Amino acid sequence: MRLDGKVAVITGGTSGMGRKMVERFVQEGAKVFFTGRRAALGAEVARLTGAIYVKADATVEADAVRTIATAAKANGRVDVLVNNANVPTGGGRMEDTPLAAFDLAMGYVRGAFAHIKYAVPLMRSQRQGSIVNIGSMAGQRGGLSTTTYSVAKAAVIHLSRCAAMELGEDNVRVNSISPGAIVTGIFGKAFGLDPDSADASKEKLLIPFVKAQPTPRAGLPEDIANAALYLASDESSFVNGTDLLVDGGFICGQRFSQAAGTFQALRSALV
Repeated sequence: MRLDGKVAVITGGTSGMGRKMVERFVQEGAKVFFTGRRAALGAEVARLTGAIYVKADATVEADAVRTIATAAKANGRVDVLVNNANVPTGGGRMEDTPLAAFDLAMGYVRGAFAHIKYAVPLMRSQRQGSIVNIGSMAGQRGGLSTTTYSVAKAAVIHLSRCAAMELGEDNVRVNSISPGAIVTGIFGKAFGLDPDSADASKEKLLIPFVKAQPTPRAGLPEDIANAALYLASDESSFVNGTDLLVDGGFICGQRFSQAAGTFQALRSALV
């Protein structure tokens, strides 16, 4: 019951990492409000978890206002906000990328800002709160995803740092999580599958992702949910302005076996 008595808002909670966060937060005692655009799926998650579904698009300011207001009206407070909602934005080479794809990617940064904007007055008045924004290792390093997605995630990470400096004096903490190769439907969506088919196909990523990082397994939504739980809980009360990488060590460099192969090739060339 690490979130016992807390009220949490999670955007993009109908599938993938967001859905696992909803499940985990409810298990740990939080009263959870979650958003998503797929009403049937939202109703299913609500039925299975006991969380409260709010049909909303995280990029729309009016929906952000309504989401925060719904949680506040029911409880008089919001203790935790997780800005998780996102979609793949397509792309390729910059000259081939429609500006609409860039605008879509940045729309989720704007959406995160909007949810923070409308949650902050409550958290300030409470003199406590935790905001968790979902970034990506692609926001830390170039070449790991499309330029549009990577730039947007870098913006989310820096938004978190800036907000942490502004809100920390009010005892409101802001941190981000940068997932690595996590098995979710976002990859199928990026390749053109419809959302339901993409979610159904995610298990196909378990084997390809085993060798994506030094840790020899694919990343799972549970890994991100556990990190979010820590940042949402009072256990992290002295953690502020931090980007928590949950990537199995990917960001650090090559797997040892890969590096050893490179060294051996150099040795063979020189000796």
